[in-house]
Amino acid sequence: MMRALTSEVMAVLNDDAGAGRSSELARLVDSRIVPVFDFQRMTRIALARNWRAASAEQQDALAAQFKTLLVRTYSRALLEFRGQAIDYKPLRAAAGETEVTVRSAMRRPGAEPLSIDYDMADGVAGWQVYDVKIAGVSLVLAYRESFATTVRASGIDGLIKALEDKNRQNEVGASAADAVRLAPVFLTYGVSRSPQQ
Repeated sequence: MMRALTSEVMAVLNDDAGAGRSSELARLVDSRIVPVFDFQRMTRIALARNWRAASAEQQDALAAQFKTLLVRTYSRALLEFRGQAIDYKPLRAAAGETEVTVRSAMRRPGAEPLSIDYDMADGVAGWQVYDVKIAGVSLVLAYRESFATTVRASGIDGLIKALEDKNRQNEVGASAADAVRLAPVFLTYGVSRSPQQ
């Protein structure tokens, strides 16, 4: 299933010149990729104990801004990975498990394969990704220190404002370094199904 989803997303990017336009790419991301990411849980993990200090309204605002940050960065980065092959390792999970890790590697010309591991949980919305490890580094935990620093300096509202500011900057253009580092996350998921199917 994962191989098929990757092929589907990459085929749209490779074959449809319109997918390179921001509006078409945004539609692709919204319809095929976003539904299988648990942005609320990702934000909760990234904030650690500061999540509990936020009001329900602040939590919603944080999750929305974090989602926007990730989606915009990855959307721009998708085009950088046209034509790259992703290999999936056999899933090692016992029947009935509600949390699994899907392991994959992106083959890159002239470089070592890039390992991409997806931590997924089965919940009300089906199987969703709640963390991604690229070359062994957790994407969600990578934000924890900067989020904590901002909260210490400016409070929860300061973090919301900082994310809003970053998202406004990303409307103009995402950092190429961030794009290359973070892009693989969104390449593989298209529908909310069990990773064992």
